[in-house]
Amino acid sequence: MATRVTSFIRKYSDVLLALPAVLWLLIFFIMPLIIVAVISMMTRDVNGIAQFPLTFDNYERVFQVYDSVLIRSVRIAFVATIICLVVGYPLAFFIKTRQNAWVRNLGLFLVILPFWTNFLVRTYAWRVLLGPEGTINTFLMNTGILNQPLEILYTETGVMLGLVYGFLPFMVLPIYASVERFDFKYVEAARDLGSNDWQTFWRVVLPLTMPGVIAGCILVFIPAIGAYVTPDLLGGTRGLMIGNLIQRQYNGNTPNLPVGAALSMVMMGAVMISLLVYARFAGRTR
Repeated sequence: MATRVTSFIRKYSDVLLALPAVLWLLIFFIMPLIIVAVISMMTRDVNGIAQFPLTFDNYERVFQVYDSVLIRSVRIAFVATIICLVVGYPLAFFIKTRQNAWVRNLGLFLVILPFWTNFLVRTYAWRVLLGPEGTINTFLMNTGILNQPLEILYTETGVMLGLVYGFLPFMVLPIYASVERFDFKYVEAARDLGSNDWQTFWRVVLPLTMPGVIAGCILVFIPAIGAYVTPDLLGGTRGLMIGNLIQRQYNGNTPNLPVGAALSMVMMGAVMISLLVYARFAGRTR
């Protein structure tokens, strides 16, 4: 008996090792995703609860009624990702190229330092900074730069600033890892062959650090497009994003579970498209 058990374990060792992870994904990811997909095609009763029959009317409503929110969510997430890239790339390079190891470690420490504070608390701090009587407007008005406060809070600009602040480390760290693996002898070789700094960057440095750039963009864009706390606290109605819309469909005064599920599936589709783009570009850069 013991021999049979041992033989079975050896024969199917790979399957047995993968079984816990497969069961975990099946129970906590695949099955809930199927349930949400089914609910997204159901109809709504008078209490907002999902019921049969199945229909695609919810998706039609999502793209006809909430199209502006979907476009705004993609736009804000995209712009926030670009800003994080523009700020994060030179910052990662600056930290890595410091000769003193203590300075490099200090730079990385400052990048990850915000994670030591609760995200909600940090977002509330931005309300203090961006408000009409906040720190930024008070400084600008006291110095005579402005005569009236800037309208930043409860706008798309406020949401973008909050998202950039919250997700910038997710851009810096992957790029830093790529720069750390980069051999700077290629830069010397390019200069010996007559390339100027601009040509060296575009033809040598950027292509070889592109895996970190792509990974950073994905790590910023995916959570940014589904952000809930930041647009809720800093955006108000003018900065409403798909995450806030989903929350209102589930917990609002007039809940609509099927529409909320349809919005969730649409956001999941956007995330999957982002991952497919990442896989395609990551394969090219190897």
